[in-house]
Amino acid sequence: SSPSFKASPSQSSPNLAAPLSPPPIVLSPCAACKILRRRCVEKCVLAPYFPPTEPYKFTIAHRVFGASNIIKFLQELPESQRADAVSSMVYEASARIRDPVYGCAGAICHLQKQVSELQAQLAKAQAELVTMESQQRNLITLICMEMAQSQEQVLQQQQQQQQQFMDTSCFLDDNGIGSAWEPLWT
Repeated sequence: SSPSFKASPSQSSPNLAAPLSPPPIVLSPCAACKILRRRCVEKCVLAPYFPPTEPYKFTIAHRVFGASNIIKFLQELPESQRADAVSSMVYEASARIRDPVYGCAGAICHLQKQVSELQAQLAKAQAELVTMESQQRNLITLICMEMAQSQEQVLQQQQQQQQQFMDTSCFLDDNGIGSAWEPLWT
């Protein structure tokens, strides 16, 4: 026997333009209720923060804090702070699973140590940079001095060559008196 459906008046007449109601939305239970194997009620306090697509979040938090503590904690907070609280619980729980003794404090301590080491490396690199810049300035100064000296030497050599090749014999006669300077009309 096949089930019989009654057509609504708006569906029986295709000429009427009545809007169809949207299909019913099937909500799956939140990840918390699914893991706890309980019915997820409409006003479930865990549903907004543990969606069915992210079951690992509740699994981690539940393993460390327990479901009743999570629920109690969320109920005590204003709704505006609950998402941050869940993120913090999940982070703390995953840190506790990795490091049962220190948890987040161990991770923070490790990160602070890394920051200190990186700051020391940065200071060392900055000092090396200052040294290299100073060496570069000294090298440029030496190069400029060498270039100036070599230019002076080149100029001196050119002057010496000009003096050597200048023929002054036309200005002197055999007697040593410059007859070339006497006027031609005398």
